Amino acid sequence: MEKLYTAEVTATGGRDGHIKSGDGQLDFEVRKPKELGGQGGATNPEQLFAAAWGPCYLGALGSIAEREGVDVSEANVNVLVSFNKDGNAYVLSADLDVHIPGISHEEAQTLAEKAHKACPYSKATRGNIEVRITAV
Repeated sequence: MEKLYTAEVTATGGRDGHIKSGDGQLDFEVRKPKELGGQGGATNPEQLFAAAWGPCYLGALGSIAEREGVDVSEANVNVLVSFNKDGNAYVLSADLDVHIPGISHEEAQTLAEKAHKACPYSKATRGNIEVRITAV
């Protein structure tokens, strides 16, 4: 494996803390959401994961579509990352709702699934969390 880029982020204080990237582009507070008993009012790890996954997924979708001669320049993905309790453990799950205008629903679903197989974030979650990919 050839390392092409490394992102560096330092976190302090856990779910009620602070994150800062090595290049200073990220520098803000994180808070546990009110729904989990926190005070809210700031971003949280689930939002950050969804925010990172979305653009990565669309990049994979663009690469797949380009090879297949399909225009996905107007595509978007709504990423929902949920924090769940499973018995005594906490687990994440995700829904990626993919909108690709200008093609059939069936073709959109096929491209969406191919992008899920290619996206590095999707690969990282495969077999670890429940993920649903839906063309909308």
